Amino acid sequence: MTKSDILARLKAEKVVALIRADSSASLLDCARALSAGGLNCIELTMTTPGALELCALVTKELPQILLGLGTVLDADTARRGIAAGAKFIVTPAIRPAVIQACREAGVPVFGGALTPTEICTSWDLGVDVVKIFPAEFFGPAYIKSLKAPFPQIEVMPTGGVTPETVGEFLRNGAFATAAGSALVAPAALKSGDWAAITARARQFVAAANAAC
Repeated sequence: MTKSDILARLKAEKVVALIRADSSASLLDCARALSAGGLNCIELTMTTPGALELCALVTKELPQILLGLGTVLDADTARRGIAAGAKFIVTPAIRPAVIQACREAGVPVFGGALTPTEICTSWDLGVDVVKIFPAEFFGPAYIKSLKAPFPQIEVMPTGGVTPETVGEFLRNGAFATAAGSALVAPAALKSGDWAAITARARQFVAAANAAC
């Protein structure tokens, strides 16, 4: 897939599932559960033990999943993640070296920012989408406020995205959204309640689709 193909798919799916798994088995089963609910874009965080190995495993076992690597803080990790099969890279802050590594590799990069100055700085450095983080403190109205002076900047709110808010985030101009514990509840992941995760994914899909 080209960079434009990957970005188009992320925008079309509207919701990226943010996962912090504790084992390869739980990640694969969780990914299958999300896919069954209609969500096939996943961000696996580097705070997950063995994240790079898990990234390679998902890429091999579940080709329908568009898997990205998140919480990437340095260029070496970005390159290793891309080599392991990550289709996009997400960093929670402004990390110029990470952005440059992704640009050199031709892989989409999402850079974390919150304030207008941070957002402009991240965009000027070459991110494809600015990850608005943490978005829960300002909510969907903040996205609308940002898009007024920065219509050219694509933004993806992370934090505070639920079935009740995802539609409003999208209507207010979000490129896509990312949801963590509100989508993949830690208790459900730990207990292996895949049916609950599938049901929750369907709620997100329905709410996101209703916004368009």
